Amino acid sequence: MRADRLVSLVLLLRQRGRLSATALAQELEVSTRTVLRDIEALSAAGVPVHAERGRYGGFALLPGFRTELTGLNHDEALALLVAGSRRGAQAFGLGSALASAMLKVVDALPESHRDTAAGVAERLLIDPETDLLARRLEGDDVPDPIAGEVRRAVFAGRKLRIRYEAVGRTPRWRTVDPIGLVTVREQGYLLATRSGEDRTYRLSRILAAEELAEPAERPERVDLDWAWQERGTRFRTGGDQVTVLVRVDRARREELVGTALAVLAEEAEAGEEGAEDGWLRLEVTFQDARHAEWVLWKLAADAEALSPQWLRTALHERATALAARYGASTR
Repeated sequence: MRADRLVSLVLLLRQRGRLSATALAQELEVSTRTVLRDIEALSAAGVPVHAERGRYGGFALLPGFRTELTGLNHDEALALLVAGSRRGAQAFGLGSALASAMLKVVDALPESHRDTAAGVAERLLIDPETDLLARRLEGDDVPDPIAGEVRRAVFAGRKLRIRYEAVGRTPRWRTVDPIGLVTVREQGYLLATRSGEDRTYRLSRILAAEELAEPAERPERVDLDWAWQERGTRFRTGGDQVTVLVRVDRARREELVGTALAVLAEEAEAGEEGAEDGWLRLEVTFQDARHAEWVLWKLAADAEALSPQWLRTALHERATALAARYGASTR
């Protein structure tokens, strides 16, 4: 761990020039005292790091020490930097490791590519945290110790014991055979089997994890893309799913479609064909009755459930209760 930190410290000084002990401590997520000890260790090892006194002082390196990746061309370097800008690694607890790796990649680039690639990468934004309406795109927050334990079991091919909190259920322990990890829209999932049956676990719902010594029972090779598609198909076609006919304001279509399991049919309302605004009619599938009611309620007056009748009744009862609450005089 300390060796990695020392390398990161050197790379930070190479790429950013003079930095104070406080700035280095913030970047490396350690105390200033640890930074000072690391500086002493580097000096003792012959690394030419020196202190610059004064108000704008700090630590800096003398020119030197570079091992270049001379085989990289400009587009390959750019691809690495763009990959490093994605936030999906956070779901697997690899965010800090990715940041450290990107420092090393940039430092190792040939002089002719380094500045150009870094400058171009600044003009590309991949998966921002909010959309154009300032709605935050929520990702999973998985503690690093849990993500690390799950990740090690997946890579080592060992059984994994997890304490899992399924929706609406009491958390409980279970032992699974991990197959692989998938991230979708900043949400991480563990694909596994349990007693021979396929299982999919949301990483953010794993409350504790323990890698076991026993080898996992799983095939030598796996096609994760196929496995994810196949499980998605089973999820969309099983359980207590309901089909709803809904009219929705065109401006809210993506919100509806992004939440529903599937869109079975879609058309513009009469007189609206080709219009950029107006209303659409969609036949969509939801996971269950509760899911359908929640989605339609969230869309408020920008959507109307046309059928089934039980959904219209449920939404009417909700709206009536809300109107009664706010229609009453305050005390």
